[in-house]
Amino acid sequence: MERACFTFEIYPGKEAEYQRRHDEIWPEMVEALKASGFSNYTLFRRGTTIHAYVECHPDRDTAFAAMGATEVNRRWSAWFEDVIVRLTDEDGNPFWADEVWHLQ
Repeated sequence: MERACFTFEIYPGKEAEYQRRHDEIWPEMVEALKASGFSNYTLFRRGTTIHAYVECHPDRDTAFAAMGATEVNRRWSAWFEDVIVRLTDEDGNPFWADEVWHLQ
């Protein structure tokens, strides 16, 4: 298992919409996340910045590649185009946060 954290921005004024869409998350999205190796996935919002924490099985690259290949992820991403400024950098990589410390 590998822990991962990344950040991204949502458009100002879209905070309530971002929350609403996650309150109504599609069951097939949850199934795909679990099947791809994601667990303990948590999103935090401070203003328009989203901080995401997820545990990836067996590792980050494998889980994200599996999820990225799903049809439901493509639909979910398209649905959020009017809410999320962008999820990745110019090379297509999430805005990863480096782990500094972990209490176990």
